[in-house]
Amino acid sequence: MNLPTFKDVEAAAKRIKGVAVRTPLLCSVELDRATRGKIFIKPECLQPTGAFKIRGAYNRLSVLSEEERGRGVVAFSSGNHGQAVAYAAKLLGVAATIVMPGTAPQIKIEKTRAHGAKIVLYDPEKEDREVLARSIAEKTGEVMAPSYDDPFIIAGQGTSALEVIRDAPRLDAYVVPAGGGGLLAGSVLAFEELSPETRLYSAEPETYNDHQKSFSAGNRVRLENPAPTICDALLPLTPGEMTFAINRRHVAGGVVVSDDEVKAAMRFAFETLKIVAEPGGAVALAAVLFRKIDTKGKNIGLIVTGGNVDPIFFAEILEKR
Repeated sequence: MNLPTFKDVEAAAKRIKGVAVRTPLLCSVELDRATRGKIFIKPECLQPTGAFKIRGAYNRLSVLSEEERGRGVVAFSSGNHGQAVAYAAKLLGVAATIVMPGTAPQIKIEKTRAHGAKIVLYDPEKEDREVLARSIAEKTGEVMAPSYDDPFIIAGQGTSALEVIRDAPRLDAYVVPAGGGGLLAGSVLAFEELSPETRLYSAEPETYNDHQKSFSAGNRVRLENPAPTICDALLPLTPGEMTFAINRRHVAGGVVVSDDEVKAAMRFAFETLKIVAEPGGAVALAAVLFRKIDTKGKNIGLIVTGGNVDPIFFAEILEKR
């Protein structure tokens, strides 16, 4: 298995410069008071596609050969990776097909289509998105652009942590939302090299806690029929093979949050930080806000990974307490 290294993260940072936004770090007196620590928030919801995924997607597509670019790319995604691949493909003049669940938020489907991608919807209760995407690739010759288990994707996602390390004081801990584990793996590559004493934690919905279970077991655990969650961006049933091989060597453990805690974090992000966070993008903030890790007297970093939330659903969350 060809695992990426810190040098790959540095190379990715050069490729994505001028495409991905170098997002700032946000601080909040109210959050510091609630946690009794010093909290630094990386708002990746401010990226052009509303999530960190543009980092990995552009890095992956930018290294395609001319022959591969001519064939086009296919990706499977609940929304944010699909948008990022579609956006990167548009910038690079590459055709893109995105396999998305019919249950994905309409805003994610519409934005992906707006970037010029062909959308193939599937029924998540009856069809396997990866199998469907690979069958399309076999028929059309399009190149697969995985959402997390790919060296270039992982390295691209790691550029966000690279920026955090360079912008923040030395962190005691860094909390990262985990779906397939690509962002977490990229973060591991950066922190291992530049701040190895920082403890990394995955954050997940309490019913989709495959990373937490896998870290506890010491091997990849697959969930069976988990209860639904509002965190539509964090629904993989098991960590990626490549990502877990990286994450298991450095991540301190996993923490989980309830949907109600996620909603509270979304309200906090909007009312106090003045940013919009989608459910899956707010789990790390929820984990710190509700002190799932020790924050007292510590410097803690976290990432708000996405802000692509259905407006009506978001309004309901803001109104209901």
